[in-house]
Amino acid sequence: MTIADHLAAARRRFEDAAIPPSEAALDADLLARHVLGWDRAALVTRRREEPPPGFQAPFEALVARRANREPAAYILGEREFWGLPFEVTRDVLIPRPETELIVEEALVAFGGGTPPATVIDVCTGSGCLAVTLAREFGGAEFIATDISEAALDVARRNAQRHHVAPRIAFRAADLFDGISARADLIVSNPPYVARRDESTLAPEVRDHEPHVALFAGDDGLEVYRRLLPLAQQRLTRNGRLVIEIGQHQADPVIGIAEAAGLQLDHTRQDLQGITRTMVFAVE
Repeated sequence: MTIADHLAAARRRFEDAAIPPSEAALDADLLARHVLGWDRAALVTRRREEPPPGFQAPFEALVARRANREPAAYILGEREFWGLPFEVTRDVLIPRPETELIVEEALVAFGGGTPPATVIDVCTGSGCLAVTLAREFGGAEFIATDISEAALDVARRNAQRHHVAPRIAFRAADLFDGISARADLIVSNPPYVARRDESTLAPEVRDHEPHVALFAGDDGLEVYRRLLPLAQQRLTRNGRLVIEIGQHQADPVIGIAEAAGLQLDHTRQDLQGITRTMVFAVE
């Protein structure tokens, strides 16, 4: 069997497990590259060759895990975010492309003037936001919080990997607990999935990603009700709060923010047209 034959067999197995065809093809290639240690160009040019010795057994083991609907990012141990590789384990949410909108909006907010001196990342998870923004805002100091010590361990390793660890203070905290600092920029991708929607989630999410990073009460708004008033108290006068929200949550989140003394500046939609990112200022 050639490498192409192994890839085709893996794709069929993934599709039989109800993984969409486009995702099945991508994941088969990613797992093969991981075992082979090849980049994409090498796989494309050498796929008609027979695989080297020692390929089949580890490849089939990874295929079995993916066919069981384990996310490819957990199998590979990393996911790209903002063009950077981030370690991920089952202790952290897998970074999504739509979360990059938070980075974009932070850069827009401070791109034409004085960069932020202090940034707080609430519910940091893998640290993808804090680490990415620390690379973009070279002079800023960061505080990154998470309720999960295991998640913070992953975030610290990512900060070290990307050479920004000295500027990020990782704190085990529920939102802002124990933090009195005021920030020019606060970012957060908090839990926002409604518990009542658990049965509708894909198995990759429901059965593998940490529930503490996913669910926020029966309506998905529980964390926002606590986060927004606390963020208002910790923003500087011209500061910005940039958060991610779930589908159909824009109106209720605006209501929570206005009651907390925050003014909506603007929103951003993701590629599916869902309002995903919200930018707030202090009234």
